[in-house]
Amino acid sequence: MIDHPSPNCGDRPDGSQIDILVLHYTGMQSGRAALDRLCDPDASVSSHYLIEEDGRIFRLVAEDKRAWHAGRGQWQECSDINSNSIGIEIVNPGHEFGYRPFPDVQIDAVITLCRDILSRHAIPADRIIGHSDMAPDRKEDPGELFPWNSLAANGIGLWPTITRTPPDIDTDIDTATDAPCDPAKFDTMLDRLGYAANDRLKRRIAFQRHWRPDDISGEIDPPCMAIARALLAQTGR
Repeated sequence: MIDHPSPNCGDRPDGSQIDILVLHYTGMQSGRAALDRLCDPDASVSSHYLIEEDGRIFRLVAEDKRAWHAGRGQWQECSDINSNSIGIEIVNPGHEFGYRPFPDVQIDAVITLCRDILSRHAIPADRIIGHSDMAPDRKEDPGELFPWNSLAANGIGLWPTITRTPPDIDTDIDTATDAPCDPAKFDTMLDRLGYAANDRLKRRIAFQRHWRPDDISGEIDPPCMAIARALLAQTGR
């Protein structure tokens, strides 16, 4: 952990509760450029942490302070994400500058940091999200290459478990053809999960980036329906 304080923060409102964790990619050409921007008072942006590709973790804003990482958006009933969240920036050039897989050592650091955060804050699994989940109309990060399944395997966030009857049928998501394809019902399930944006196509794509990264076309098919149903069952929403 490397302390590198950013001046871009403020007090959390009275009564606010830290119950959301938002993961971002930096979307800049280098980690150094991202670190400089997150600490530039003229930029008015920040996050609580930044994780370099080599696994170094920079602490920029104390967790009890309100960092400026989320911007306009909503998740479930919360429309002031910054006041109720911790934000982690993960160094990656992003879609604009050459999006690429996240190195294993970096993901190991993400997992270590997230576990540490979860040991201090009661953040529900369905409130561990990507920037694109809360702002699908304007954000793509951390993107379809981010290994959400690996995080879930380490107790961080959710990953869908598809079940069927009878139990001996293959349960792979890509062959989950037992979920009728109903786009209107799918949109209702997105509402229940927490996607609040008005742009239906963009929020469908945001869902796919997180849960169905091999297909981010926005087209709704039986696997998408099965994944959404499984997530709702896991969360009780």
